[in-house]
Amino acid sequence: MQFLVFLSGVFGWVYTFCWSASFYSQPLLSYRRKSTSGTTVDFPLINTFGFCAYLTSNLAFYYSPVIRHQYALRHGEGHVPTVAFNDVIFALHAVIVCTITTSQYMLPSLWGFERAPGTRPSRLILGVATGSLLTVAGMIALVAGQDPSSAADPRHSWAWLDVVYAISYVKLFVTLIKYAPQLYYNAQNQSTKGWSIWQILLDFAGGILSIAQQGIDSYLQGDWTGITGNPVKFALGNVSMLYDICFMTQHYVLYRGSNGAKGEREALLERGEDERRLD
Repeated sequence: MQFLVFLSGVFGWVYTFCWSASFYSQPLLSYRRKSTSGTTVDFPLINTFGFCAYLTSNLAFYYSPVIRHQYALRHGEGHVPTVAFNDVIFALHAVIVCTITTSQYMLPSLWGFERAPGTRPSRLILGVATGSLLTVAGMIALVAGQDPSSAADPRHSWAWLDVVYAISYVKLFVTLIKYAPQLYYNAQNQSTKGWSIWQILLDFAGGILSIAQQGIDSYLQGDWTGITGNPVKFALGNVSMLYDICFMTQHYVLYRGSNGAKGEREALLERGEDERRLD
């Protein structure tokens, strides 16, 4: 048992390192190229939003005695959320680095970049962010406005635990859609030029270790409520890895060594024209 506890800790910190390191390859690549061409602001912008939600839910699960008490009542006495300290550190680090990456698109002059096409967020991404905020606000209003007597037992009524779950599901929903615009753009241009493959490889390794850690923690608790009680952490690893496989297939198989069906300059100019027509 002690070995499994040790192994869980090792997996936790290694996946934290892999996922944290994955955030650096894209901004470093853009900095070396002095351009964000070949990518769009949609990914780093919605990623920042999603990790803000993830950090908030992790802080609540890890530090809030109210949330931890309600979790134990709902999932069984003695059970605690499978959120480790490394999850909190990872989320905080992600928010910081994603914010910096987003600034390369929003404030290119600060980095000495020329403004490239794709630096304005799409309606899809803005709609996702707005809808998520309204959903969480509605859940807060529901919990805050209910009769206090009916809120005594979170096993049979809405509770602040459900607000935390709603916030965590924002991160899950963001993960479901955040890679789609870039995946589509790569397919449209038949190239992965400008998109760092290292962030994908590190993300894939981190996803495997994250799921492994959660499985070990659930086994040590004696059942699988560690997964059912924190489905977002489990789903994040799986969804991310599916996208990673798609990107790796594009990079190493479909468009290996390709600079695009058209030259990058022509493709970006055409995209800029499309954006102006949409505006």
